[in-house]
Amino acid sequence: MMSLIINHTLSFLFFLIIIGSILVVITDERDSGKKIAWILVIALLPVIGIILYIMLGFDIRRTRLFNARRRAFLKFFHARADRRIKDMLFGDTALQKVRPEYRELATLLSRSNGTSVTDNNNIEIITSGKRKYEALTEDILNARHHIHVEYFLFKKDRSSKKIRQLLMQKAREGVKVRFIYENIANINIRPRYFKEMKKAGVDVVSFTDPKFSILRLSAMLNYRDHRKIVVIDGRIGYTGGMNISEDYFIRWRDTHIRITGNAVSSLQYSFMTSFINSGGKIDGEFREYFPEQPVRPGNDILMQIAPDEPDDKWPILQMATVWAVEHARDYIYIQTPYFVPPEPLLLALKSAALKGTDVRLMLPQKPDSIYMGPANRSYYKECLEAGIRIYEWTGTFIHSKTIVSDDYLSVIGSANMDFRSLEINYEVNSYIYSKDIALANKAIFERDLGQCREITLHRWKQRPWYSRLGQHVMQLFSPIL
Repeated sequence: MMSLIINHTLSFLFFLIIIGSILVVITDERDSGKKIAWILVIALLPVIGIILYIMLGFDIRRTRLFNARRRAFLKFFHARADRRIKDMLFGDTALQKVRPEYRELATLLSRSNGTSVTDNNNIEIITSGKRKYEALTEDILNARHHIHVEYFLFKKDRSSKKIRQLLMQKAREGVKVRFIYENIANINIRPRYFKEMKKAGVDVVSFTDPKFSILRLSAMLNYRDHRKIVVIDGRIGYTGGMNISEDYFIRWRDTHIRITGNAVSSLQYSFMTSFINSGGKIDGEFREYFPEQPVRPGNDILMQIAPDEPDDKWPILQMATVWAVEHARDYIYIQTPYFVPPEPLLLALKSAALKGTDVRLMLPQKPDSIYMGPANRSYYKECLEAGIRIYEWTGTFIHSKTIVSDDYLSVIGSANMDFRSLEINYEVNSYIYSKDIALANKAIFERDLGQCREITLHRWKQRPWYSRLGQHVMQLFSPIL
């Protein structure tokens, strides 16, 4: 009798926990599709679903954890930066050089944690991993004052170890080397790998908070540092899609940029935010980290560095992407390895195609994970029916994250076209307002079409029934991938 009462009591408590968890999801201020996906997970797998929601589902954007970090960094920065540095990062002089129809996009990007448009820039678009490796190693060797490195993935293969050795060598020479690695993404790398860097003088921090709590655990597991940033002597910057790995240097197709000019200071600002929020310290005179940039012939490119992070009130990269799609008149070409768009972006893409804009998507034929293929393709039918043209890259894997539109706007960065990048992760994109760069970016897209096959609606409707079923199932869970 007693055991029966205990069983009924436990069952009732378990029922209350499930109902309570579902109520928490329902009252969360987020996309309804994401709510439904989490309710399905909790209903189908109650114990596992609740644990996953605690670890991965809490929307802690704008909570005390992030607000306190943001306030602490801003207090530090504004105490150290002089008027010249603040004007370079947040002034509006260069904004007036942007075409009038794109100024509201630039203003939108600067509203949150982003910096303003900068001028006096030169950009090299890098589509070869070999070229990035060679340029980066040369710039590291030539560093004189500091090297700042922030990567989502920093592996232990031969090329990665070579860069690691160069960083350690420069630290021994007296160059200040600061290094951020994403803790969860690099969980298979033993701590000794990074401890050896510390012994050589590299200031290494992991992108986590050392104080443990459920909230911080959720932040560590869910809100990942997906950025790829290098700043050398405050004068040379790298950002884009390529991590430090031979997948990127040798095997995969990706896009990165090497920057000289005022935009490097914006990258520096983004790095400092991550480094200090991860427990690091910045010493020395600020003018050495934000030097005056020389004016050189050809350095006339307008550029804006736009970070997105849970510290911000608004998902700024999602808003900017929707703006770019909605305002494209002639064409908008997009490369992304992961296409699981939030509803506002999906609607904008279909609306643009229906009104006559040439909308093209390029995705990998062979994804790098077993579930991303069905997830990506679960959106093909409705996109094709709206007139969006879809191309699948037939090479090993394309990891490029780029947008080009109307021979003026280019976007190259770390953010994918999915919920995780546009709502959750720490990301950074570069928005480039330049006809020359747009034409170069467009030419790269058109060249890549030579290694793609186009997916037509007629052909797509003929796919096997089991493929359709798998794609429909994955679309249900796509908001939480």
